[in-house]
Amino acid sequence: MALDLFSPAKLGSIALQNRVVMAPLTRNRAGEGGVPQAMNVTYYEQRATAGLIITEATPISPMAHGYPALPGIYTDAQVAGWKKVTDAVHAKGGKIVIQLWHVGRISHPSLLPNQATPVAPSALKPAGKAFTYQGLQDYVTPRALDAAELPAIVQDYVHATRCAIAAGFDGVEVHAANGYLLDQFLRDGTNQRQDQYGGSLENRTRFLLEVVQAVVNTIGADKVGVRLSPVNPFNDMQDSQPQQTFNYVAQALNAFNLAYLHAVEGGIHGGGESEPFDFAAFRQLFNRGYIANLSYDKARGDAAIASGHADAVAYGVPFIANPDLVARFASNAPLNAADSSTFYGGTEHGYTDYPFLSA
Repeated sequence: MALDLFSPAKLGSIALQNRVVMAPLTRNRAGEGGVPQAMNVTYYEQRATAGLIITEATPISPMAHGYPALPGIYTDAQVAGWKKVTDAVHAKGGKIVIQLWHVGRISHPSLLPNQATPVAPSALKPAGKAFTYQGLQDYVTPRALDAAELPAIVQDYVHATRCAIAAGFDGVEVHAANGYLLDQFLRDGTNQRQDQYGGSLENRTRFLLEVVQAVVNTIGADKVGVRLSPVNPFNDMQDSQPQQTFNYVAQALNAFNLAYLHAVEGGIHGGGESEPFDFAAFRQLFNRGYIANLSYDKARGDAAIASGHADAVAYGVPFIANPDLVARFASNAPLNAADSSTFYGGTEHGYTDYPFLSA
């Protein structure tokens, strides 16, 4: 029998009741101190019929923040807040992993401890503006990290992973996509270093592999995914040879026997046109689970799974507006339209009040 979105699956040690994955979605609705609050529990619980929930990107340290009202995963209070989320999802039979995030240069001093300058592989100011509590402000030129500082950031990932275990997550996803810190090291448009972390593919990939190794050592490879976005230009990103770069990264990640690789198959967030890229060839180079993401509908999702291109398909905006997306797909029911004006920040409106089919 052909596989489809409703077939059970295993990604590493994580058993999925279906292959419809909730993509990570920044919603800027955390409570004081980056602590998940009651409405965040409701939001994730409503979507627990997904085969797997990947949480919104979650900063691993105070220096990892780049937007207002983000939840963190580095304090005891944050762990306690997330534990309520994971308990609620598990009570409904769902699975949930947390996406570990460091934004690198995509931040602003007003969002960082003691008005610190954001950090990056190289001191290259991104085009665009930062979202801050004071409104949109120009990005600043980041400070290039010294190689001697990188082990401490690796340890921040380890600490966040330990916090994720304490919070009851089924695994973690290392966010190396969409123009944030790990992606900034991978692509030559943002990494102009002359040391062992810059220049060659081996060097540009080194920091990601050090992070992944440390996270794997902490929680086990069968509970770790990595997210990549080879050609997403969002956050002023580019690479001179994306196919060569990311084919290399996919093959390098095989060494870990990860639970999955999660790929953004194009450009998102209005970052402009993405470069041509052969995602079929890229996927063939990675020998574990593969989650495909970008503008999939039900038919394309089923086709991607039936053909073997993907083991699961991640849906973003459809899950914002349809907490019961799996049931709607199963019955070919119409989907609620998403209200983009309520995506970022605000109250329960546009967050937990989208109607279910049963309503």
